[in-house]
Amino acid sequence: MAIPALAAAAYQAAAQMGAGGAATGAAAAPAQNFSEFLSGALNDSIGTLKQGETMALKQVAGQADIVDVVNAVNAAELSLDTVVAVRDKVIQAYQSIMQMPI
Repeated sequence: MAIPALAAAAYQAAAQMGAGGAATGAAAAPAQNFSEFLSGALNDSIGTLKQGETMALKQVAGQADIVDVVNAVNAAELSLDTVVAVRDKVIQAYQSIMQMPI
């Protein structure tokens, strides 16, 4: 089963975080800000969606194996579900912040 790029990037970032919130280990990745992380994850998700669409078009033309098409479309669906879930959580967090008294 393929893990969508957004979830894989989130798991990788979480694995690099120590208990204190800092990256651990001598070979830790250089720090990047949240917007770069989110932008990269979204670009990976878009790539997964495009690959699923391309595989579906190849199947229609008779150029792709059905197993490869199903795997690509499932990965695209999983990626889209992840992006929608993250979007919903961001909106929920924004609404919670806006409801806080000053």
